[in-house]
Amino acid sequence: MAGRVAGDGHGVRLTPAAAGTSVPEPHPEPDMPLRSLFAAAVLVPAIAAGSGAGTRDDRADAVVRATLPVIGHACEGCEAVFDGMPATIPSRARIAPADQPGAPMTVSGRVLDRSGRARAGVIVYAYQTDHAGRYPKPRAASDAGAMRHGRLRAWVRSDAQGRYAFDTIRPGAYPGEDIPEHIHMQVVEPGCFTYFIDDVVFRDDPRLTPAQERQLVQGVGGAGLVVPRRSGDGVWQVERDIVLGQGVPGYRECRAR
Repeated sequence: MAGRVAGDGHGVRLTPAAAGTSVPEPHPEPDMPLRSLFAAAVLVPAIAAGSGAGTRDDRADAVVRATLPVIGHACEGCEAVFDGMPATIPSRARIAPADQPGAPMTVSGRVLDRSGRARAGVIVYAYQTDHAGRYPKPRAASDAGAMRHGRLRAWVRSDAQGRYAFDTIRPGAYPGEDIPEHIHMQVVEPGCFTYFIDDVVFRDDPRLTPAQERQLVQGVGGAGLVVPRRSGDGVWQVERDIVLGQGVPGYRECRAR
C-alpha cells in the first residue's frame, strides 16, 4: 500500500507495504478502520494569520462544522487530526514541551501551491516519537487523538506568506527497527479535504537507505527529505516546504480559501 513505511502504520512512503499485508503499529492504542469521510470541527481559514499570535479569521471568528473527505494515499488514523484541534491555530507551535528530553529542533517552511505561490490559512498537523522512539501516552484518557498518535503533536496554520514552524525535539527511531527517524505530517485544506504528506526524514540518518532517499526526493506534498543543520545555540534546524496536492491522487485545487 502506498503511503507507508514498512513496519510503520502511519502515512509515510519510504517503502510501500505489500497489498494485503498488516504493518506493526507503534501506537499506544491499535488503529481504528479508516473512514474515507468523517465529520469534524474545522476552522474557517485565516485571511491573514499572524506570525505566531494565533489570530482568528477576520470573516468568521468561530469554529464551523464540515465534512471533509480523506484523499490521496491510504493512511490509518487520518481522522485523529481533528481530535483536540484548538479553536485558534498559530503559524508557530510546539510539538514537544520545552522540558521534553531530547535534542531541540525547529521544523519550518512554506506552504505553496503547485505554481509556487504562497498559500495562507492551510493547517499542517504533525506528530512524532520522543527521543527514545516511543509515542508517549496522553496525560488524559479522554484525549482521543493523543491515544492514537501520542501526545507529541501540534497544529499550525500558514501565515500570509505561507510560513509555518514547529518547535520540538529530534525524534528517536523505533526501538529495534531499521526505520529512519521521522516526523509525520498531514495537511488540512479547510472546506475541502485532508491528506497525509511525506514525513520529515533526515538525510544524515544512518538508517536511510539509498533506495529510500531516491523515493523521497520527489515526494507527496513536496520533498520530505531534509538536511538538518545545527545552529550556534545547539538547535537542529530543518526546512520542509509543502507543495499542496503534489503527488496526491485525486487532488483538485481547493477554492474554499
